[in-house]
Amino acid sequence: MTTIGFVGLGHMGQPMVKNLLQAGYTVKVYDVAKSALSAVVDIGAVEATSIADVATDVDVIITMLQTGEQVSQVCLNRGGLFSHAKHGTLYIDCSSIEISITCELHKEAEMNGIEMVDAPVSGGTAGAEAGTLTFMVGGSDENFQRALPILEKMGKKIIHAGKLSHGQAAKICNNLILGITMIAVSEGFNLANKIGLDPKKFFEISSNASGQCWAMTEYCPEPGLVDKAPSNNNYQPGFMAKMMLKDMRLAEHAAEVVSAMIPLGAEATQLYSLFVSEGNGEVDFSGIINMLKAKSKNLN
Repeated sequence: MTTIGFVGLGHMGQPMVKNLLQAGYTVKVYDVAKSALSAVVDIGAVEATSIADVATDVDVIITMLQTGEQVSQVCLNRGGLFSHAKHGTLYIDCSSIEISITCELHKEAEMNGIEMVDAPVSGGTAGAEAGTLTFMVGGSDENFQRALPILEKMGKKIIHAGKLSHGQAAKICNNLILGITMIAVSEGFNLANKIGLDPKKFFEISSNASGQCWAMTEYCPEPGLVDKAPSNNNYQPGFMAKMMLKDMRLAEHAAEVVSAMIPLGAEATQLYSLFVSEGNGEVDFSGIINMLKAKSKNLN
């Protein structure tokens, strides 16, 4: 059976490792947080003593980290993954990071005899726990086919987005849409509440009309309407607002590089920045509805 090294045991990484273990893989894990390590070692993962140890005697390496800087350090630093992985190792980066860094990682991986795909995910912690994530994969056809059976143990939909970095590009564009639509849904409910519409009636109408979207029907920011939405759990993430802000900024950077106009994205980025600056970085991003409601009161 394939042995997998896994770095990054946060809200997403832990359940992903759990699903790999349940599928019968041997998984060697590493994280700077000892409590995160213990949580997966207790269910059968093998604790690595260092980043270098993660890459030693494994067939596949997966990283699930928060920033491009973290991924670069883990992979490229002296004592990092690329300098200790054996020739022919498959490297899967599931982090959401800059396209430029992803391209650099592909280049360095090739120079070290490592096969790579970038495979960021959509679906949040609920999707990670249920094994229903969507993976957007960039890389060669051969590397995609090699990664596919592993990704299928953690996700429901695995899509080959195209050449190297195109998985990352797809994730950035997808989250640009998500970030904007969550604000739109929040504004709609805020206005409906101010006018005096019953939230349940408005949800029934809009979820069956042209306002229907994933942010409303699967992740509704108004509490009491969608059972598994973070709004029903005091906006516990889910997907943290600071991570949405990071992804919105990635979209802005990508747009600058290719001279694409994203005015709604720019405005949404400013709103998430304000939300995070007010101490809500680790609140689910759908909690932005509460900021809109609070600031609406101040207009009276």
